[in-house]
Amino acid sequence: MKTNITSGADTICALSTPPGIGALGVIRISGEHTFDILGMIFSKKNITSYPTHTLHVGQIFDNDILIDEVVVSIFKKPHSFTKEDVAEISCHGSVYVINKIIKLLLKQGARYAAAGEFTQRAFINGRFDLAQAEAVADLIASDSEASHMAAMYQMRGGFSNEIKQLREKLLNFASLIELELDFAEEDVEFANRAELKQLVHDIIHIIEPLISSFDMGNAMKNGVPVVIAGKPNAGKSTLLNTLLHEDKAIVSDIPGTTRDVIEDEIAIEGIKFRFIDTAGLRHTNDNLEAMGIARTRQKMKEASLILYIFDSVHTTITQLMQAIDELKSLANPYLLIGNKEDELGENERNYLDEYLKNNNTLYTFVSAKNKTGIENLKKLLLEIIRNDTFKTGNTIVTNLRHYESLVKTKEALNGVINGLENGMTGDFLALDIRMSLIHLGNITGEVTNDEILGNIFSKFCIGK
Repeated sequence: MKTNITSGADTICALSTPPGIGALGVIRISGEHTFDILGMIFSKKNITSYPTHTLHVGQIFDNDILIDEVVVSIFKKPHSFTKEDVAEISCHGSVYVINKIIKLLLKQGARYAAAGEFTQRAFINGRFDLAQAEAVADLIASDSEASHMAAMYQMRGGFSNEIKQLREKLLNFASLIELELDFAEEDVEFANRAELKQLVHDIIHIIEPLISSFDMGNAMKNGVPVVIAGKPNAGKSTLLNTLLHEDKAIVSDIPGTTRDVIEDEIAIEGIKFRFIDTAGLRHTNDNLEAMGIARTRQKMKEASLILYIFDSVHTTITQLMQAIDELKSLANPYLLIGNKEDELGENERNYLDEYLKNNNTLYTFVSAKNKTGIENLKKLLLEIIRNDTFKTGNTIVTNLRHYESLVKTKEALNGVINGLENGMTGDFLALDIRMSLIHLGNITGEVTNDEILGNIFSKFCIGK
């Protein structure tokens, strides 16, 4: 009988592939006794003598009972994800086999990993900073080109480098202000107030676009919320079904069929759109339908974009004017969609074209039923999003925690400016400068606490 590693040894293990039956399962081990524990159940011994980043075919045994034939990957510290000794066992994807191997590892002294513990160890061991660690979770969750690119940029340190540069610039003045406090009785100034004020203005100028980018970044992660609105029977549900290529919403000639919000997502050229079909806008005495219409108006207020669809054959100019006025009052980007273009005569089409152009309104025509004009609609969707808030080439904030820290940083920096303009002493200026540094440091983990770390990594999947 082989001797177990001491239970106090902090070596962790977990399944890193999705649970359930599959062709393969990958079990990850990390910690001081990784190779000792693995050697107790793996047919090949002297694992510590193997070179790092190598693969080894062998068998997993429970005493003399063969459990599976596996491939073991070796990663020696510090050249691993966690900067600890790491091994990954690639076994067959049987639930029994996976659970059996994990039980054997636990029996030999490993501990089952908590959610996100591998990434947390990578952060603690200096593999990357906190913002980069959070990007790992975003990368795993990314389901569109845009969200993938944002996660990759953050994980590779692009966002972190910008924050660190801002913090370093402010640290120099912070140290000078702090030095002044040591010579308070001598009434000396080491920090040039004019230069400090200019620096704070420069930092705010950089932070403001980052704060403004959060709406875009959040939409990149969760999908751009696009509300499809209009009168009953305008073709909202048909348009949704056409965009999704499936019968998601019930289509009927009876007005008021859609009484609740229906949502689904598609990706168009790497950007995820979350389309929301809503109840038709009209006056009604039906309480249930009225509740649906109230939800429609609320969703329109919250949307990043409103697609207002109207029956181009039967809608009057007066009705169209009323709809445009309501859309303008919401102050959200919108696109008018004239449905049933196949039934629209040439003169009527020209008249509508001229009217809408004169009103500087973005519009297009489709036949949701015949699926014509849909590609042009998608093209316009991309143009609106990219030209409005989704400007490319700049750093994008996708994390709510980062956004809140940046907002607090800006508030503290505004406090520095107010203090400078009102001639406040160095001790008061130092307070706001310190708060600015703390909030910036919270983003990358230079300033943090166990509660914040626990909250962040608890949201990761186990095995990562």
